[in-house]
Amino acid sequence: MRMEIIKYPARDQWKKIIARPAINNSHLFEFVKNIMEDIRLNGDKAVAAYSKKFDKAVLDHFAVTPDEMYEAERMVPETLKSAIRLASANIETFHRSQQLVSQKIETMPGVTCWQKAVGIEKVGLYVPGGTAPLFSTVLMLAVPARIAGCKEIILCTPPAQNGQIHPAILYAARQAGVGRIFKIGGIQAIAAMTYGTETVPNVYKIFGPGNQYVTAAKQLVALRDVAIDMPAGPSEVEVIADDSANPAFVAADMLSQAEHGTDSQAILVTACEAIVDQVVAEIKRQLDELPRKDLAEQSLQHSRIVVLKDHNELIAFTNAYAPEHLIIETKDYAALAEQVTNAGSIFLGHFTPESAGDYASGTNHTLPTNGYARMYSGVNLDSFVKKITFQEISQAGIQRIGPAIETMAQAESLQAHRNAVSLRMKCC
Repeated sequence: MRMEIIKYPARDQWKKIIARPAINNSHLFEFVKNIMEDIRLNGDKAVAAYSKKFDKAVLDHFAVTPDEMYEAERMVPETLKSAIRLASANIETFHRSQQLVSQKIETMPGVTCWQKAVGIEKVGLYVPGGTAPLFSTVLMLAVPARIAGCKEIILCTPPAQNGQIHPAILYAARQAGVGRIFKIGGIQAIAAMTYGTETVPNVYKIFGPGNQYVTAAKQLVALRDVAIDMPAGPSEVEVIADDSANPAFVAADMLSQAEHGTDSQAILVTACEAIVDQVVAEIKRQLDELPRKDLAEQSLQHSRIVVLKDHNELIAFTNAYAPEHLIIETKDYAALAEQVTNAGSIFLGHFTPESAGDYASGTNHTLPTNGYARMYSGVNLDSFVKKITFQEISQAGIQRIGPAIETMAQAESLQAHRNAVSLRMKCC
């Protein structure tokens, strides 16, 4: 195992240290664009051709049938069903708490304003297949979509070569309230949900993670065709630890991110140099026991342990890195957390693993990566709604506010704007 250990770096070195594994998608865009255009023009026929080419699946229909849903439910072990139901309930509880409580505000006598949250009418959810069936992502996306009141929720996920979807994905989709499920993966799924085909309806916003091809496709369609949840990249975690931390916990937290994929990143930041060797020893021990050891080992090659001077540097470094996941395993974790301004989701104390947020605590695991936590939130209920504002002005109200509007419109040389107010004032 090779992992870089950096002790007491100067601040002018931090930029290099916080750099993510370099991914250049520019060469993909022409390739992705051509496939997207083919599907836009040729619909299901093109989707079927690319499914055969990329997923090795020959399909005569894309939609998952009721019989397939029934068979999937029968195949999922009851213990997993119970876990999915628990996670779904917690996710629902947390996201329902985010619902807007609309109230009318009188900004001045006779002038009343308010807003209303309306679910985005049609949303598309993408759930990767790849090296692991991410049925947890189904819950994270579909549960808030349902709570938000999205009228049409569709899901695309790549089939296995036999044309089947992993039964846990189908069970989670039913549990979460997904309306229609399609056996389509990769670029072709993003294109189908963007443009619509004979089988797949077009949507207004697309959610979900994916590989570099899916990421490139989402970036392209976001330029002019549909909205997307957020820019996405490889998963990442930062752990802040002190001498109160359990080295085995810290190592497990780092490896839980590293096993996602070869381009994932785990960083330990500490002002306690004594813990470093203990964590490294635990990483080596636990790594040997992982089924996905090869993936995790490659990820660790661009993961790091950084020793800093004090808590002030820990916080400054963290806010510069802006991690997707931040675990604070220190005595004063609450005080440190209050100083964090850039992070996707924060996990506090010695018994709060990032895995809890990935699956079942209730918070959403679809989070900004690659430093985007500086300006993006993770997926939440607001991601699935539009907020429409309303205003109502009485006759007395237009007399009070009208002169200011007239003055401002005149100053901007917009006479018709002024007239719309002046005419009403004269009638009162």
